[in-house]
Amino acid sequence: MAKIVKFIRECFLSINFEIKKKVFSRESVSSLALLILSTTQLSCQPIRKSSRLIVASASKVISLDPAQASTYGALRILNALGDPLYRVKTDGQLEPVLAKQLPSISDNGLTIKIPLRDDVIFHDGSKFNANSMVFSIKRFMDIGTMNYLVSDRIKSVKAIEKYLLSISLERPSSSLNKLLSSINLTPVSPKGYYNFKSKFLNKQFIGTGPYKLESFSPQQISLEPFNQYWGDKPRNSGIDIVHLNTSSALFGAIKTGEVDALVSDSIDEDHRLALNKLSQEGTLKTEEGPALEIGYITLRTNKKPLNNPYLRKALNFSLNRSLVSQRVSYGQRKPLRSLIPPSLDLTNNDTWPKYNLKMAKDFFKRAGYCEKKQYRFPLTFRSNVPADKLLGLTWQAHVKQNLPQCLAIELNGLESTTVYKQLGQGAFQAVILDWRGSYPDPEAYLSPLLSCRESTENICKKGEAAISGSFWTIPELELLLKKSDQLKGKDRRQKLIKIESLAAEGSAYIPVWLVAPRAWVQPHLNKPKFDGNGQLLLHLLEEEI
Repeated sequence: MAKIVKFIRECFLSINFEIKKKVFSRESVSSLALLILSTTQLSCQPIRKSSRLIVASASKVISLDPAQASTYGALRILNALGDPLYRVKTDGQLEPVLAKQLPSISDNGLTIKIPLRDDVIFHDGSKFNANSMVFSIKRFMDIGTMNYLVSDRIKSVKAIEKYLLSISLERPSSSLNKLLSSINLTPVSPKGYYNFKSKFLNKQFIGTGPYKLESFSPQQISLEPFNQYWGDKPRNSGIDIVHLNTSSALFGAIKTGEVDALVSDSIDEDHRLALNKLSQEGTLKTEEGPALEIGYITLRTNKKPLNNPYLRKALNFSLNRSLVSQRVSYGQRKPLRSLIPPSLDLTNNDTWPKYNLKMAKDFFKRAGYCEKKQYRFPLTFRSNVPADKLLGLTWQAHVKQNLPQCLAIELNGLESTTVYKQLGQGAFQAVILDWRGSYPDPEAYLSPLLSCRESTENICKKGEAAISGSFWTIPELELLLKKSDQLKGKDRRQKLIKIESLAAEGSAYIPVWLVAPRAWVQPHLNKPKFDGNGQLLLHLLEEEI
């Protein structure tokens, strides 16, 4: 009977999302054993009791405040709970959502007018209008962790009519249209956030989206369809987003049917490959979104020894991206030599150095290494991101074989939240990171890594380059960033080429690979769909008819 009890407990664990953590005594489990075994014949398959869907992810969400949220997992949930002014379609075109039509821009490019929908209700029952949009944008400008996206561009925002928004700009901005698709600018209820104008509301959300927040915990976030939603209603009766710590747990959950859908962030490459194979066999369905995530390495340039540009260039030349891509991801992560995803890069330019052992050795020697001195390079990776460690191990083994006199890589793993907290403090000589722009435009990749408000020579004291952990800048770079955002077409392209060329010459970053998001669902569901921002559209998950 003890073995039967253990088996039944394991079955209950596999369906715990449905039984909502009910506690069963040894006696009650034992009394149920014969009945369950007679019906299941030792088959431990999940029992679905509702049409609510379970979506599994490794993303740990600590805040649902759009002024604070920045992780892929948090933004995915906000994308279901809130609406942007505009949405970027998969073809890159802008589609009005809370706006009624595309922005109207003045001749000098400094005033934007946006007519708004008049049939939108917040989750607390209050009406959405231009004043609530003003409240939300101003709040983001005041306290947003990524308010640099708007602070040097938006001069003021006001409601000139009940459903007409006016935005005055400090300078013309060619990327502003795409910026208005960022879910960080989703409106929140002025009534619900009245006491949170200057502080974050992390575990609640009151917006206008197709779902409203039912419950929030680190392990599970439950979304309920919003009955008064103005647009197309969700095609399911609710979503439970569950956090699973390991890639093995995620893989097991989707393979055994414990969850309906799985998103690919933080799942290791062996499991990703196996899931793709299951999809090819028809056991699962899968879809890939636009590749908008870049993986890169930040080098700290404000202290020795990486303040030496020769040493940074040597490291750039020593990384064999093609080898890393094959060893780590079986080629699923495409090698990248740019800070901008190719689909957004108006330059189509691979700027960063190609792998070249001869050039690497030459620059190591210029930096004072190889002859009698080996550079012991401390590389930090996020211990909860499987691909990070594999990248470090692959690079470590390769240089041990090919550059042993010049370079030895020493790996150090830390949990990602610790890495993010210490990054801007200059805690790491080098660290493996990733970035996904909050809107699909080159500006959303260059500014967060290169922008600097205060500097001394080539060292950034205040700005995104300091927060990113590189601390690298050059005097003309900030002006070029602002200038490029005022231009369009060929002129903008030329400025972007110049910016990337300067950044590659500075070698404060090492672009590594490009990552596309992917989702897998059970065969009874329709194929998942992504928007142009690379977000899984939860409200479109539904049973196949």
